[in-house]
Amino acid sequence: MSHTPHELADEFPEDHAILHRLKMEDHHYANLADRYHEVNREIHRIESEVEAASDERTEELKKQRLALVDEIAGIVAKARTSA
Repeated sequence: MSHTPHELADEFPEDHAILHRLKMEDHHYANLADRYHEVNREIHRIESEVEAASDERTEELKKQRLALVDEIAGIVAKARTSA
């Protein structure tokens, strides 16, 4: 399988250390990140035609991914200011 686009490291390229620290120290962030990865990989499988899904399902997953990345971005921004 090819590289999965939209991984958190790609979405926040300047924040690798913060992402790692949050994953280790913030249970809520860790859960969000895990859920983000699950949704993102499912979208990638659909877009790579490894897995079939309706357009509606694909759009719902993309909305979930966007909501998750928005919440994660808020946590990362807060972590930046407190670091």
